[in-house]
Amino acid sequence: MKKLTRALILCCLMASGGVSAREYHDESTEEHKKKSDLPDRLTIGGYGEVALQRMFYSDNVARYTHPDVYRNDSHGRFDLPHVVIFLSYDFGKGWKMSSELEYEHGGTGSTYEIENSEAGEYETEIEKGGEVAFEQFWIEKSWNDRTNLRAGHIVVPVGLMNQHHLPTEFFSVIRPEGGTEIIPNTWHQTGISFWGRTRSWRYEAQFISGLDAERFNNANWVKGGANSPYEFEIANRYAGVLRIDNYSVKGLRLGLSGYYGQTAQNTLKQERYQNIKGNLAIGSLDFTYNANNILARGNFLYGHLGDSKQLSNTNKKLPSASPSPRTDIASDAMSYFAEVGYDLLSFFPGCKHKEDKLYVFGHYGFYDPMKKTESGVSKKKWTKKTVISGGVNYFPMDGLVVKAEYQMRKLNSPYNNEPTLSIGVAYAGLFGK
Repeated sequence: MKKLTRALILCCLMASGGVSAREYHDESTEEHKKKSDLPDRLTIGGYGEVALQRMFYSDNVARYTHPDVYRNDSHGRFDLPHVVIFLSYDFGKGWKMSSELEYEHGGTGSTYEIENSEAGEYETEIEKGGEVAFEQFWIEKSWNDRTNLRAGHIVVPVGLMNQHHLPTEFFSVIRPEGGTEIIPNTWHQTGISFWGRTRSWRYEAQFISGLDAERFNNANWVKGGANSPYEFEIANRYAGVLRIDNYSVKGLRLGLSGYYGQTAQNTLKQERYQNIKGNLAIGSLDFTYNANNILARGNFLYGHLGDSKQLSNTNKKLPSASPSPRTDIASDAMSYFAEVGYDLLSFFPGCKHKEDKLYVFGHYGFYDPMKKTESGVSKKKWTKKTVISGGVNYFPMDGLVVKAEYQMRKLNSPYNNEPTLSIGVAYAGLFGK
């Protein structure tokens, strides 16, 4: 018990910068040093992305309402989409703690000050946009490779881009839209996970809270339902998740994942959604292939939301102060994408740096958050989008990649196509143990 308490205190202090590994090591007893050396139990890692983009289309909110007015506009963005710090500590006897602290778009910041230009009034100024959140924080007990139990804030492994979301696991500079625009990404919620792995199979079953129907919208379907604007995660209704992966064929991984749960009552104002269940079902099939100098990935995802008309009508009547987008919601949504790259450096087997890889890739995807709607629910024609892109990924070593990509997002007439030129640098890996 004393050892467990000491380890917990260590992790908290290290996360806050209050104690170094060396200081902890010096204070340990000789008996503790023999049984457990800190560097062998502590794992540090993370990932991060830098993206420089020029969009040759308008970012005005009215570009779909008046496409002719905004036909020749353009804009640019420099961004840090995700920077994540990973910490894990092995307590021994099969017990482990892991956490991921994520900074999205460079983090966020605000300040409290006196505004001299306004008669000395106190003001709160927003200094920096973005988000800071724990993407993962869980305690795990492992009995063997096939039997593991995890509890805490965990990633929901539905679809390819939730299970494999590191920037070294996709070719595009920004995460592929076909895998991120209709469900949460990275989808993380608090719950319990039971998982295991054999030579050819991996499984994971989860029990989590349901999504919040108040946050659904016409542009991204149920994507906003996992992001609680409150100090806690609402858990009036629950959901189940199942994922199975197969590795029988060398270089190939096939994955099947699904989600089912209620959404309507999983809000603070349950009385507004009386007699509405909002059952949500999502299914996904994905794959990765990495062999013979070819790297390919793909994902197909389809979802159905029950009572979408009742949810739409209820949400549109919510007060303006509500965090709800207050828009129509589709009953069905669909997305898919596939990308394939070939390592050009494989043509030069005598290359000095044999670990380098230079992939030339192509990408094709489609998504529609309003694939089907119930009678009486307005269907927006601009939600149907096809994404075609191509570019290069250069890996000077494992875990580090430089990317360049040209993407064309195609919309049906009369809406304007949306081309983008992007350059990115990213890393992912473990930095020490």
